[in-house]
Amino acid sequence: MACILRRLTVILFLVLLASALWQCARRGSPSGGPKDITPPQLLRTEPNSMTVNFDANRIRLYFDEFIKLQDVQNQLIVSPPLKYQPEIKPQGAASKFLELKFKDTLRENTTYTINFGQSVQDNNEGNPSSFLTYVFSTGDYIDSLDVAGVVKDAFKRKADEFISVMLYEIDTSYTDSTIFKRPPNYITNTLDSTVVFRLKNLKEGQYKLFALKDEAKNNVFDQNVDKIAFMEDTLTLPTDSTYLLTLFKEVPNYNMAVPSLTAKNRIQFGYFGDASEVEIEPLTPLPDTVRTKILKERNKDTLNYWFTPFEMDSILFKITNEKAKVIDTFTVKTRKVDIDSLQLNPSQNGSLNFHDPFYIAANTPLTNVDTTKISMMDQDSLSVSFTAALDTLENRVDFDFKVAPNQNYQIDLLPGAITDFFGETNDSLLYNLTTQSYADLGNLKFNIEADSSAYPLIVELTDEQGNLKRESFATDPKPISFNNIEPAKYFIRVIFDENGNQKWDTGDFLKKRQPEKVSYYPDTVEVRANWELEETFTFRN
Repeated sequence: MACILRRLTVILFLVLLASALWQCARRGSPSGGPKDITPPQLLRTEPNSMTVNFDANRIRLYFDEFIKLQDVQNQLIVSPPLKYQPEIKPQGAASKFLELKFKDTLRENTTYTINFGQSVQDNNEGNPSSFLTYVFSTGDYIDSLDVAGVVKDAFKRKADEFISVMLYEIDTSYTDSTIFKRPPNYITNTLDSTVVFRLKNLKEGQYKLFALKDEAKNNVFDQNVDKIAFMEDTLTLPTDSTYLLTLFKEVPNYNMAVPSLTAKNRIQFGYFGDASEVEIEPLTPLPDTVRTKILKERNKDTLNYWFTPFEMDSILFKITNEKAKVIDTFTVKTRKVDIDSLQLNPSQNGSLNFHDPFYIAANTPLTNVDTTKISMMDQDSLSVSFTAALDTLENRVDFDFKVAPNQNYQIDLLPGAITDFFGETNDSLLYNLTTQSYADLGNLKFNIEADSSAYPLIVELTDEQGNLKRESFATDPKPISFNNIEPAKYFIRVIFDENGNQKWDTGDFLKKRQPEKVSYYPDTVEVRANWELEETFTFRN
């Protein structure tokens, strides 16, 4: 009995000891504390910011903790722009200082502003030191004027990130083509979190104000790839005005790219701008047996020159654009490529909606449709009346039939129903299409309150990504109805169609033409199944 008691005493002692040790360990374990949300603090700079008569070739900024650089290529803005990007440290390593070494010879009597954006972050948590700037002057004083404003996109709901906002001084060398040739006198950037801009440390004078989505980051306007915004009037500093810049993508000037043989039966001619009046003529004599056809590729700025295959070394082409008064010549050489064969794709497969047309598109030029080899039945195996017509411009076969709810349709194409330019025909094809119940869909009625001078209007229904779902053209005030639409969240886009051509027209800088105005209904519109929704959009001039 005494032995058992001693054992129980030992076990109890061990349990209490383990418990005490665990409690001590728990009390002594670090909790990590609150998350660090404090950005790096700037302690000092060499030379001091706001220095005048600056003659150093580098600057250093010292911080109270280790820093790292994030996305500095996009975030760093030097105004006026430098010809060569400065050498920046640290790169890929943590440091308590940032060094920027100049490779350019700085301009005389000029105030420079270096904006690091949010590229300077603490090494552990990545907290940015937002809008960190360093200012100096190579002259006797610091320029102190500023100008502010907002950038918006002409067509999209949200403006792009990292928009460059530029000021060009109007002097004897300035012309409308200057923005294509050299960087501005002053520049800033909207970064990735705001559409507001402010240009600081400017000198008194007259300027032209621009914004660019500068894809090449070379501080000049490339019409083929960049978006541009411009203020028509001259900006005079000092000013207390706030400016709105509307960013748009121009239609590029016409230019034909070098063509290439992409298949044994196709040569591809890519282009920029308007190629609606382009003529392609082979200067190399082709065999009499060769047939040719030119088609624009769907949704691409490309013309396809189709031809029946033959043995060739090269073909010399003349490309004429009478509208642009341009003539080009190109030689296309043979190379080892496959041949393009007929492929057919339906515009809708499975689910069929009530408003979009059903068609069968092809990759090679179509020449014939034989409707005697096409049949259509509903879910009761009853024949459905339809028409099928060849659209040579869009290179597709368009179907027209009455679409009913809660219905299944079966479209059968026998071999030879569709024939292409090369004599190829389809194999047996079967398409099954199903429609929904009206109760599964919703209706939207949209009222527009605007002065009659605002018309004509194009009212567009888009999804949350901006993709067009439905549109309506209105020449006078009336409710706009979008019926039988999928339950979802939508946006409403209204285009003020000034020229009445039923499409949105972009701007042109050299012609001093702003894009047509676009407004978005401020709220998301949620359409529910079997529901009638009515909204009103009021415009004020």
